[in-house]
Amino acid sequence: MNNIPSNKKPDPKPEPIILDPEVEKKEILKRYKGLLKACKSNIELKERKMIRKAFDIALEAHSDMRRKSGEPYIYHPIAVAQIVAEEIGLGGLAIVCALLHDVVEDTHYTLEDIDRLFNKKVAGIVDGLTKISGVFDHKSSLQAENFRKMLLTLSDDVRVILIKIADRLHNMRTLGSMSRDKQLKIASETAYLYAPLAHRLGLYAIKTELDDLSLKYTEPDVYKTIALKLQQSRRDREKFIQEFTKPISDELVKEGFTYDIKGRPKSINSIWTKMKKQGVTFEEVYDLFAIRIIIDGPFETEKSDCWKVYSIVTDHFTPNPDRLRDWISTPKANGYESLHTTVMSKEGKWVEVQIRTKRMNEIAEKGYAAHWKYKESNTEGALDEWISKIREMLDSPDSNALDFIDDFKLNLFSDEIFVFTPTGDIKTLPVGSTALDFAFEIHTDIGSRCIGAKINHKLVPISHKLNSGDQVEILTALKQHPKDDWLGMAVTAKAKSKIKTSLKEEKRKLADEGKDVFEKRLKSLKADKNNFSVNELLIFYKVPSLVDFYYRIAIEAIDLKNLRDFFEQKEQGILKLPAKTDQQTFEEMVKSIRGKSDMLVVGEGVDKIDYKLSPCCNPIPGDDVFGFITINDGIKIHRTNCPNAIQLMSNYAYRIVKARWFGQQQIAFLVGVKMTGLDEVGVVNNITKVISSELKVNIRSLNIESNDGIFEGTIMLFVHDTEHLKILMKKLAKLQGILSVTRIDSTT
Repeated sequence: MNNIPSNKKPDPKPEPIILDPEVEKKEILKRYKGLLKACKSNIELKERKMIRKAFDIALEAHSDMRRKSGEPYIYHPIAVAQIVAEEIGLGGLAIVCALLHDVVEDTHYTLEDIDRLFNKKVAGIVDGLTKISGVFDHKSSLQAENFRKMLLTLSDDVRVILIKIADRLHNMRTLGSMSRDKQLKIASETAYLYAPLAHRLGLYAIKTELDDLSLKYTEPDVYKTIALKLQQSRRDREKFIQEFTKPISDELVKEGFTYDIKGRPKSINSIWTKMKKQGVTFEEVYDLFAIRIIIDGPFETEKSDCWKVYSIVTDHFTPNPDRLRDWISTPKANGYESLHTTVMSKEGKWVEVQIRTKRMNEIAEKGYAAHWKYKESNTEGALDEWISKIREMLDSPDSNALDFIDDFKLNLFSDEIFVFTPTGDIKTLPVGSTALDFAFEIHTDIGSRCIGAKINHKLVPISHKLNSGDQVEILTALKQHPKDDWLGMAVTAKAKSKIKTSLKEEKRKLADEGKDVFEKRLKSLKADKNNFSVNELLIFYKVPSLVDFYYRIAIEAIDLKNLRDFFEQKEQGILKLPAKTDQQTFEEMVKSIRGKSDMLVVGEGVDKIDYKLSPCCNPIPGDDVFGFITINDGIKIHRTNCPNAIQLMSNYAYRIVKARWFGQQQIAFLVGVKMTGLDEVGVVNNITKVISSELKVNIRSLNIESNDGIFEGTIMLFVHDTEHLKILMKKLAKLQGILSVTRIDSTT
């Protein structure tokens, strides 16, 4: 990790492509033929005619339109249709809709035209795609609310979402022609929402590519460095895979299996995630690639065949017992089935081995689309169950869009556990789920009245974390009701949503009681309601809303004895009220800031706009940064790879402004550096000598701990910019005994 810089600029924007009209016509025809080739061979003649008709309409409708790259716009719908056909595996109807997905929104065609020219089903899907086309429009004040609406279409026709994912994948593949701020915005949205959605729909190949492409634009240097290292190690990797798989192949042939063995590197994004999480370099990531064994055989013997292959693999290589994952006996909620194990090779390297059948592999690659082909599998029921859970969350009357997105994402990347009811029914929950989550999974009423649980016949509190295989019995009491601290115990989106709804309802009831108390107090003071405004009262008691005011009276957090003081101050004219600000004023402020210039310049001597450096990522000159317009603190400057950047860009894109550093080198910025090395005599002296004496850098704090001959240290120091920091880190890395030097992403 210490050898990956983070402040270089991305690849320059390519020049627009302008071709000769005749050349373009030939290219369009070539791409259309490629689409037909990608279509399933079993597509009927009637569907082929519909595809041709859709292509002709899209070609005519988009004839005068071009993409940012300068290419004819028709390239985009053809590419989306090809992804839908080839990579997701949908049929003719979806291909037609993919070709037409932008026609109603961008051209003179209407939904009535589509209905008349095709049918109601095509018009319905195109309508769904048109409605969600502006999900991440920069004019929208809250993209999360639109994403929530988009998910509502899941239960109507899942093809709407699948085509939208294909549309986003092609946009990500061609993102190089967009401006830097658009790249950051679109890449962040993709990582935040689209990749998790593709994951949950079982589109693993697409999910992986979306993650990698997001990283390519949010952290271009990281992406390039890892991609280069994977390329450099490719030949060695292929040789290793060949030697590793030979004894397994020989044994599979002896046993009469029809099989295919593939070796693939881990995705760039997953390698980077592991490097950050474990604090290791690229070379130290132990499982850089996985071996996939795909066998072909009858559905009835799939399970036993996979376990036979597992036995062959473990006969030749020692497995890691903690890394066995059986998703054949209990498939994931999105239908994923596979057997995973990690084994030790003869060269001393860990290798992940995935064992699955041809049917399982197609479902893993193409997700939901493959369910129509394999009706006998139980994956369709699992996906229907997941969709019904989403609808349940969406239908919650008090569900806040941003809370919903956070809860939704929370459960997307989670591994799953399988727990049993007292009668032996199996329930799937995310890893980390508690007894409380299980209770709400059974029924809302049981969750609301939960007081404890018996796990494997042993009494435990509602906060107890569950493990796979636990048998859980929930204990309830009529007088029990949800508490505020339950939100910290719950993990699943369903439980959190129901607890929030219940707490709001309880708050409303108490607020009604508080209102009665307040009105009685007014009567006793003989005060007239018309003599004061609600706003004045709320400011006097320092509460945000009237409901909060009444609620705090009910729980005796507000003492109404000083209500007389309020009226006296009002009569004397000494009641001070702050200047009124509302959402509209803030919207206007955002527009004015965004309109002042195309780029916010940050640095000394630039004081036209109020800005602050965000403490969550401590940006310094040279870092790739952006500005975020806050309601009360002016503009906060964040690094583009800040832990909070993706969420800010996804949910509040209209409040993002481009930013760059003013050329100053006289200011000192606080930054953190983490070091590890061999605990030798004089090592601290050598470190401080380089920092203070050679580079004249001021140290704010130095903390070093030693354990079994290895030390780990954190140094907070002041530098001018990223170039200054890079020189310092290089010098430190060259010191004898130093193993790694990394910048700390955030300081707390």
